[in-house]
Amino acid sequence: MIRALLAAALAAVLALPVRAAVEIQEVTSPGGITAWLVEEHSIPFVALDIRFKGGTSLDAPGKRGAINLMTALLEEGAAERDAQGFAAEAEALAARFRFEAYDDTILVSASVLTENREAALELLRTALVAPRFDPDAVERVRAQVIANIRSDATDPNAIAGRRFDEIAFGDHPYATSGDGTIESVTALTRDDLIAAKDRVMARDRVFVGAVGDITAGELGALLDRLLGDLPQTGAPMPERAEVTLTGGVHVVDFDTPQSVVVFGQKGIGRFDPDFFPAFVLDQILGGSGFGSRLMTEVREKRGLTYGIGTYLANFNLADLYLGQFASANDRVAEAIGVVRAEWARAVEGVTAEELERAKTYLTGAYPLRFDGNATIAGLLSGMQSEGLPIDYVENRNAYIEAVTLEDVRRVAARLLDPEALTFVVVGRPEGLEAGDPAN
Repeated sequence: MIRALLAAALAAVLALPVRAAVEIQEVTSPGGITAWLVEEHSIPFVALDIRFKGGTSLDAPGKRGAINLMTALLEEGAAERDAQGFAAEAEALAARFRFEAYDDTILVSASVLTENREAALELLRTALVAPRFDPDAVERVRAQVIANIRSDATDPNAIAGRRFDEIAFGDHPYATSGDGTIESVTALTRDDLIAAKDRVMARDRVFVGAVGDITAGELGALLDRLLGDLPQTGAPMPERAEVTLTGGVHVVDFDTPQSVVVFGQKGIGRFDPDFFPAFVLDQILGGSGFGSRLMTEVREKRGLTYGIGTYLANFNLADLYLGQFASANDRVAEAIGVVRAEWARAVEGVTAEELERAKTYLTGAYPLRFDGNATIAGLLSGMQSEGLPIDYVENRNAYIEAVTLEDVRRVAARLLDPEALTFVVVGRPEGLEAGDPAN
């Protein structure tokens, strides 16, 4: 019955009108923990999104994959409950929890009914402060992680991304997969997992977004109960990554009829004055939808790929401008040539029509992101972890509307570097030799 109630609540949330304007409150608990809150009392449902900054980049030396494995084990038993007991209680309370590890973030999300909020979040608290790391659970989840690592070793998309990271980031943690290697994950002990949790899950790096049927006073008290027993400080953050992309094509031999291509160059900082002009430029050059220059030139005019896209990738410790596509082995060299040509053509400028079309798309699409409590909670915690102001939601579209043609032309000349554009090709492309970075 409770599960049916939660399903009904979720359906009702998703049926709410799109909200581009949300009233965000900053809440500070008696213990000093800060969160952003959007109250929505029409449905008896609360979504929480908790992010710990640092993510898998905080793995200790020689322990690659520890934070990823630790995160996957948080719901596999806590306090007096083993894995089955934890899952059964979450089911009985109709509570949905999610634990995920990324390069820069550990994500913990919860969706709970108001009537079960206290009990459900107490269960979540045990997962955060007292995970069991039982031997049987560790071995079971370790086997799943190793299976994923083996699968990625034969996935051309994963191979391309991993090789690009190696080239881009040198000896920085970003250069290697947060999943670790078969060898590193196999060697991890229970003590390693406990140490990994303390490195990343600390109060000095936590950001919380909350949306739903809860008041500011209730949320403040909840924050102290939920997070107050975590360590005050975690491991020091890594140094900023030096992006080492110097251009050229790097080919990884892989037996497949279609090559996967990841390409990119240095990007632009999230708080650079030219970020929004660069954001609009990206929409014109290779962003969302079918109207970008790269989609027009590479797919529609020449049929070299089913899809191609680019995006500004802003990590905590590095900024890249990235893109990806796949093409038949006998046509991928041509596709790379077109991408290079469009990169150079964009440096010469864009048209007023392209600018207005991009701005219309970007401002019109933004409200669609506010499509439910859980989604909004994620946006709130994400904004905090990126360092954005609390009024960003209100002002974001105005920043885009303010971008001029001269702004885009200036940032194109500043940002785009056809000579430094680096391609990683996984496949057997004709006309490109494996392992040759000089093409």
